[in-house]
Amino acid sequence: MEMRDQILGVAQRLVQQRGFNGFSYADIADEVGIRKASLHHYFPTKTDLAMALIDGFTAQLDSGLRHINESYAQADARLGAYVAIYRDTLEADRMCLGGMLATEAHTLDPVILPGLKRFFARNIEWLTEVLAAGHSQQRFTLTGTASDHARMLLSALQGALLITRATGDREAFNQITALLIAGLSRKG
Repeated sequence: MEMRDQILGVAQRLVQQRGFNGFSYADIADEVGIRKASLHHYFPTKTDLAMALIDGFTAQLDSGLRHINESYAQADARLGAYVAIYRDTLEADRMCLGGMLATEAHTLDPVILPGLKRFFARNIEWLTEVLAAGHSQQRFTLTGTASDHARMLLSALQGALLITRATGDREAFNQITALLIAGLSRKG
């Protein structure tokens, strides 16, 4: 693995576990085995690192969503696979990188925010498509627009991760996500 990729991998894990303001270049340098000054060759500033992390995480998201779309035809199965991404993140003792950065949005360099907004917009766009398809397939009952439900789902999943992290109650995460899906499922 190339050094740039190693740096990004370690930085992503640190953001997902500690937050963006919870680590330094020295933390990364120690883990990848290079001098702190050498990190600046790859990412001159921590802002440059954050922008690369968001771009990489969004690419990971797009890859995951493509895989879900290719693997599942029915909208309810797609939604279940999407929720599993959050569950897997939780099982890895991490948070969503986007969610972690969002909690620190007021302390981040403003040039980072458009990339963060694009990450969340991509989630909402995909969820909107899935929910609209599920409604057409008569698998979901929507009480509002598909995009309103998409924003609600994304918010609930991000919040469920945060609360589970704070409480350590992973079963609550499973209960919350089951209720979210059950609330959409077409009755009768």
